[in-house]
Amino acid sequence: MDRLELLADFYEFTMSNGYFVNGMNDITYFDVFFRKVPDKGGYAIASGLEQIIQYIQNLRFDEEDISYLRSQKIFSEDYLKYLKDFKFTGDIWAIPEGTVIFPNEPIITVKAPAIEAQLLETAILAFLNHESLIATKTSRIVRAASGRPVMEFGARRAHRSFCRCFWC
Repeated sequence: MDRLELLADFYEFTMSNGYFVNGMNDITYFDVFFRKVPDKGGYAIASGLEQIIQYIQNLRFDEEDISYLRSQKIFSEDYLKYLKDFKFTGDIWAIPEGTVIFPNEPIITVKAPAIEAQLLETAILAFLNHESLIATKTSRIVRAASGRPVMEFGARRAHRSFCRCFWC
């Protein structure tokens, strides 16, 4: 997997720095879910768990990452030291890959110290969003084909069945 350490909204870093500076690192829980299926398709297919797990297992901040964050001149040095030694210590529960999912039901639950959980939010949403979009469209194409052979020409058209962000 490519280096994705800084795959996060800048907000995730500023918030987790705020937690760190204020000693707010209690165990927190957050659920990932979606509110509606934009194309009125009724369901989606859970996908992306493998990429999420791989990302979390490899999440480390090297000197280049720390230098970039330091150059922003808004992070405490102690927080940057914390990131240098970062390792996810929480737990994650998830619906199995390929499961049919519906609006407003938890798909992934993260239990972790607040700083760790905050740093994962963007990556989890990005991987789950993209992979579930592809899996859902594939499911619908196969169902519509009613047993006939199917061929799709790639990701360039994947988003067209969902006109907006999948998780909005």
